[in-house]
Amino acid sequence: MDDVEVSDGDSPYTVEKAPLRNPDMTPLSMNVGELLALYGWYLLFGTLLVYLLLQYLSRRRSSQRSPPPPTPQDVALVARRQEAMEAARMKMQEELDAKASIFREKQKQQEEEKRRQKIEIWNSMQTGKSYRGTATPSQPPAEASSSAAARPKPDKKPLRSADYSPLSGQEGGSCTFRPGRRGPSAGG
Repeated sequence: MDDVEVSDGDSPYTVEKAPLRNPDMTPLSMNVGELLALYGWYLLFGTLLVYLLLQYLSRRRSSQRSPPPPTPQDVALVARRQEAMEAARMKMQEELDAKASIFREKQKQQEEEKRRQKIEIWNSMQTGKSYRGTATPSQPPAEASSSAAARPKPDKKPLRSADYSPLSGQEGGSCTFRPGRRGPSAGG
């Protein structure tokens, strides 16, 4: 209370306080202000980076901790789940094996059919027949020839008369050929 002065001037109860002086804080506040003005964004991003790094490390450390040992009830539950998964895997494997055997049988049948067709073609070539008529596996040779005879043949009439020539300009109607001009091309 050394800084308080009481004056006997106008009012007997007037108290005048002296201005506060702390010479040590003024340069410090100016230095902090300059530091924030120059490096404020760097300090903000650096602080944010350190915070995120600490969060990442704490999560990693908590995930590396070993889980509590399983209780006997959990062991039985895990064993039942593993047995059920093994049974499901065995069932799926049996289904896959069955599909694979059916596929192999179909492949063998197709190969046998191809071999039989090749033998038929070879035999028909040896007897002097055309192999194209017997190459169709769905129809025997007798049915193939009867179905080909039943089909009507298309009419083959000429589109133009025999003496038509596109270069002569006759019988062409509005479409006539005119050769281009000889000589150098026009242009400059």
